[in-house]
Amino acid sequence: MDTLSIITWIDSSLLYAATLGFFALYPMITSVMWVTTSMFFRWRQEKNPTTPPDTTSTYTPKVSILIAAHNEEAAYASDYPDFEIVVIDDGSTDNTASIVARYRESHGVRLIRKTINEGKAMALNDALPCLRGEIILILDADAEPEPQALRYMVRHFESARVAAVTGNPRVKNATTLLSSLQLMEFTSIVSLLRRSQRVWGRLLTVSGVVSAFRKDAILDVGGFSPEMPTEDIELTWKLQKRFYDVRYEPNAVIWMIVPEKLRGLYKQRLRWAHGLMQVLRKHYDIMLHWKYRRMWPVYVESVLSIVWAICFVMFSILWGVSFSLGHTPIGANPLPNIWGMLIATFCLLQLLAGAMMDKKYDRHIMKYYPYAVFYPIIYWMLMSLTTVISMTALFRKPAKQAVRWDTARNGKMA
Repeated sequence: MDTLSIITWIDSSLLYAATLGFFALYPMITSVMWVTTSMFFRWRQEKNPTTPPDTTSTYTPKVSILIAAHNEEAAYASDYPDFEIVVIDDGSTDNTASIVARYRESHGVRLIRKTINEGKAMALNDALPCLRGEIILILDADAEPEPQALRYMVRHFESARVAAVTGNPRVKNATTLLSSLQLMEFTSIVSLLRRSQRVWGRLLTVSGVVSAFRKDAILDVGGFSPEMPTEDIELTWKLQKRFYDVRYEPNAVIWMIVPEKLRGLYKQRLRWAHGLMQVLRKHYDIMLHWKYRRMWPVYVESVLSIVWAICFVMFSILWGVSFSLGHTPIGANPLPNIWGMLIATFCLLQLLAGAMMDKKYDRHIMKYYPYAVFYPIIYWMLMSLTTVISMTALFRKPAKQAVRWDTARNGKMA
């Protein structure tokens, strides 16, 4: 049997039809689900667009702003009444330590210096015993929170069940096509999905760029996991398996730098995909116990997104081979077909809904909406490739050694 005969057989099989149906329906169904549930969150939690944080509240626990740095610098200005800034220098080879030293007297910044780079998670664990705050704000060194962000986040900790609050990352350097697509991603996917997941009851992850934690809760679950590529996802799941509440605060706006080059973005997303696979493997027991049922939607949706990415890559290869042999398979040429146009339409509507919800936090966001037409063409393929490449993590245990820094900074590869 030649290649064309095999492709023709696949094209006429029931499995191909079922897989094609899933590939077409999944993005449309999830778009409707995310938009409607995030609108419900917005209606309940974001009714008044001008409500400032309560500056008269008597609940003002001491906050430790912890910045884990590796070859980078940062400073933070907040209107919160009681906080300290602690920078942990994780084996930097540049002037990070000397730069931080300048702020010791003028801003009360404390420096914890490590001579060996052991990765972000290990650096955070090492810093925990040195912190004076009841609440810990973990901040990437190149992130710039709005002055009122801390007040918005801390107020959630009045509830004893709350262990973590994640902020609303916004892209600062939307100067290239890739960074502009990431701006749309953080609006249509990240912010929209976190709103939806709050309605479901559980979050997939807090933001690694900026999140606030109750220190006792971190210690209760054993701290960060140095062997995991994405310590933020892992800690989120550990906290929620202990039935802590993890929340999303859209008013806590943080400006961040995203990769501007394809190589930097690829390496970042490969690490994210690898980390998610490791978390799904480690915490598969969620699906085996009724007590974890509120995490089932997050787990199932994560698995389905991986399956869809596999379908995307497989169909792209199959259709490419088919056309090279002069065969037009069913479901190919997505743009002229009705189902392809529907997928693209739902994607653009989801992007528009996310932009409309977040425009009060980023007033310039609508001018980047025209870039949305490239999102399903360029971004879906890149994300699907990194997902498929990372699938090997499902079949092997995490490494015993700590995962070290390998992060895109200032729009470049680090």
